[in-house]
Amino acid sequence: MSLDTNLTEAIYLDYNATAPVKPQVTQAIAEALAMTGNPSSVHQFGRVARDAVEEARDQVAKMIGSSAAEIIFTAGGTESNNTALASAGRKRLIVSEVEHPSVLRAAESLTSYGSDSINNRRSGEHELIVLPVDSEGIVSLEVLNRALGANADDTLVSIMLANNETGVIQPVSELAALARKRGALVHCDAVQAPGRIAFDVSALGVDMLSLSAHKFGGPKGVGALYLRAGVDLQALVIGGGQERGLRAGTENVVGIVGFGIAAHLTIEDLQRAPHLATLRDTLEQCLQEIDPAVRVFGGGAERLPNTSCLSMPGVQSEMQVMGLDLAGVAISAGSACSSGKVEPSHVLRALGAPDAETGCAIRISLGWASSAADVEKLVSSWRAFYAGMSARYTGAASAG
Repeated sequence: MSLDTNLTEAIYLDYNATAPVKPQVTQAIAEALAMTGNPSSVHQFGRVARDAVEEARDQVAKMIGSSAAEIIFTAGGTESNNTALASAGRKRLIVSEVEHPSVLRAAESLTSYGSDSINNRRSGEHELIVLPVDSEGIVSLEVLNRALGANADDTLVSIMLANNETGVIQPVSELAALARKRGALVHCDAVQAPGRIAFDVSALGVDMLSLSAHKFGGPKGVGALYLRAGVDLQALVIGGGQERGLRAGTENVVGIVGFGIAAHLTIEDLQRAPHLATLRDTLEQCLQEIDPAVRVFGGGAERLPNTSCLSMPGVQSEMQVMGLDLAGVAISAGSACSSGKVEPSHVLRALGAPDAETGCAIRISLGWASSAADVEKLVSSWRAFYAGMSARYTGAASAG
């Protein structure tokens, strides 16, 4: 299978959906493909595979400041999120309304819509509380405090570290400290954070944390769940005793090896993060100079250095994605987890944005291979496309 020439010449600005695999990761994966043994086998072939898995476990653990024994490999962030919510055995779930669909839908699957409030749902055994956010997308301590009540021994709180659409960073350490003081378990979806902001699980104070390799230069289809020592979960996938008995099935050795190398390389990504923030700020400034009505969602909050979610006034998101794609620029209309569908963003609605703005929002996300030239091409393509669309609408209005 050969790449289309136009594809190789296009620029890629959709890192929050998936990042290009780094060359060092590709090389490590190629070497891992030559490994024959099953990591559970005791012969020398199996031991080689086991050693590769455990080396990668160490690399992932070092990335987040945990011990290797606290890392459970999964098939990705979605599985990690589902495992955390469904396996903790807590009857009450508290999540924010800007969480990733893999958290929101997993939480909703454990509850029903039969209550008198959309933000407080009960089933026979579970209750779901969905926390509102402010106009920047931040969960406040006061809001969480009211939801927790005096005793939260039966509660699991799940708050993401950084939003996949806006890049807005939540005050997880403060929220976690409050929740754990009341007896709650705390899970954090940190899928978008590695290589973009520095963090470790001890400082965050969380009990569980989800990761996904393909967001920072690793392969797709492999992730991890950090599980703090002493926290018990019930296995979702039952069979053999792999991954401390919490995730049965032969380990994805190739993917795990690539995950480990990508985790190791996030040190370099963090060093480049200030440069990405400069590129992001430049592109936002340039687009707002083209039209001051351009709104940057979450622009007043602390954000990931690589992420910009903004509106092209009067032009639908799907048209922008297609128009810029034809110009050789790959961006997104928000989350890439909706089977390719462009749907209204629940995140932007939670910020209080009117439908007229949410329907015109796009996400631009930079990464390890992004350059100033990429931003220049984006801006010039955006300007040309927007001018063409404005002329089209103006002409149509005049004709009417």
